[in-house]
Amino acid sequence: MHVQVDIEVASTSRQIPDSALIEQWIGAALAQVEDFNRDDAEVSLYIVDESEGQELNQQYREKNYPTNVLSFPADLPEELNLPLLGDLVVCAPVVEREAVEQNKPLAAHWAHMLVHGTLHLLGFDHIDDDEAEAMEALETRILTSLGFDAPYSSENI
Repeated sequence: MHVQVDIEVASTSRQIPDSALIEQWIGAALAQVEDFNRDDAEVSLYIVDESEGQELNQQYREKNYPTNVLSFPADLPEELNLPLLGDLVVCAPVVEREAVEQNKPLAAHWAHMLVHGTLHLLGFDHIDDDEAEAMEALETRILTSLGFDAPYSSENI
């Protein structure tokens, strides 16, 4: 499978992973979803600072604070047969702060947020307990396959 990630950076952070890692992490998420069977996939990634992250979270979720990742699945007619899965917005300072608070390596938290957001693009959610449990199990499988610790272990929360 070929994964293309179109990255736009509107953040002053100097700790953003390189594009090869970003593509690897998103590709790992896609590879582990059983019913995802496309040869090509495209994701747009927009990396922002807190002010823009807060604006977008307020605009789209009516929550007046910056969040780590926002996901906007593409709503394209199936007959178009385009590889675009959707857009992800990651707030770099929030991801950096959370990594410190959760005592995780920054790369592990970036990978987690990109995997988490990618799963949202594919329709996974965590609104109810059963969905959350399934999504967390899948995230754990993906991240441990990449060599990271389980993201939801008690010492990482």
